[in-house]
Amino acid sequence: MNGCEHLREIQKVTPSADGCEDCLKTGDRWVHLRLCEICGHVGCCDSSPNKHATKHFHATNHAIIKSFESGEDWGYCYPDDLFFETLPAK
Repeated sequence: MNGCEHLREIQKVTPSADGCEDCLKTGDRWVHLRLCEICGHVGCCDSSPNKHATKHFHATNHAIIKSFESGEDWGYCYPDDLFFETLPAK
């Protein structure tokens, strides 16, 4: 799928929280949510003040995220800078 080798790392995950896991701990706000498709970490998007989804990628090298917004099914690979309309199911 678009030559992204990271797609094979996708796991069946359980979301770690109903909101940004890190913002919930500190009482901060977020704009949109992203789900790590490797471990299930829920983090906030880059439009949010803390950018926890991207910080999670830098801390773990978990490359693939999916939108955690109702009605959205798109995904993204950080290292390859690739957007996917949908991600393969696990």
